[in-house]
Amino acid sequence: MMRHRKAIAAAVAAVAFLAAGWFVFGGWFAAGPLEKDRTLIVSTGDSLNAVAARLEKEGMIPSARAFSLRARLFGSGSPIKAGEFLIPARASASRILSIIQSDDVIRRLVMIPEGMPSIMVRERLMAQEHLTGDIPTPAEGSVLPDSYDFERGESREAMLRRMQAAMSTTLAAAWAKRGPNIAAKTPQEALVLASIVEKETGKPSERRMVAGLYSNRLKKGMLLQADPTIIYPFTQGKPLGRRIRQSEIKAVNGYNTYTMTGLPQGPITNPGKASIEAVLNPARTDALYMVADGTGGHQFSTTLEQHNAAVQKWFAIRRARGEM
Repeated sequence: MMRHRKAIAAAVAAVAFLAAGWFVFGGWFAAGPLEKDRTLIVSTGDSLNAVAARLEKEGMIPSARAFSLRARLFGSGSPIKAGEFLIPARASASRILSIIQSDDVIRRLVMIPEGMPSIMVRERLMAQEHLTGDIPTPAEGSVLPDSYDFERGESREAMLRRMQAAMSTTLAAAWAKRGPNIAAKTPQEALVLASIVEKETGKPSERRMVAGLYSNRLKKGMLLQADPTIIYPFTQGKPLGRRIRQSEIKAVNGYNTYTMTGLPQGPITNPGKASIEAVLNPARTDALYMVADGTGGHQFSTTLEQHNAAVQKWFAIRRARGEM
């Protein structure tokens, strides 16, 4: 009888041990209660217990106390990271810990399109609710248009520094590969000319041709007569929203290339990499004139007579469209 009782007690103890083991170990790998994917923000300096309490409050784990205990028993011992993390539905406690110990933070994108002026770059960064802090309007031409990723809580100042560093690197690399006999004498002049090319054509295939035309004009000491340089002093690169006035065409300032020879005093937008490279390796052409051709591109001419004929053709297209 005594032996039988001991066997029963041992069996009960074994079952209890296994049950306790399953509660501790199995609960670590079992599917969690979260019904839909959610994000979790871990702030710098957060302790494991503080994060566990937040996980329980937000319904990602059943018990903060159990999570902390199991994390210490079965976790890798690596520290948790600060950032915003995606916690998938039904994620186990084990998986949640591995996620917040990783560098797999949620990264967002902000896109700066080619030809976006700096005043609008600032507006775009200020509109990003997940960035922090204020920034002044960056120097025109100092930002490289591209898509940039960022983490929640990153400062706008830090992000702007990355954008400006990208422009400096890109300009230096393009300058090192510049072609012979280009019109720009310095990287800054190349940046200014590239900003005009960027604003003058929306066709990527035309960039080198437009760059060649303006390079020819610069070398001959001709007026560049680039319409976007008229607008810049009045709008800082934003769309004018109306036709250019004669008074604006005749305005004398540091940008209007209808009343001054040479380049403007600075860029009129943030040019993309392709426009910079076009200016430093322009098409070989004798073209000195261009006018819209009705397709979104331009008709290029080498003589004023050819150009005047192309202008009349453009006017005919506009009249047919009811624009004149």
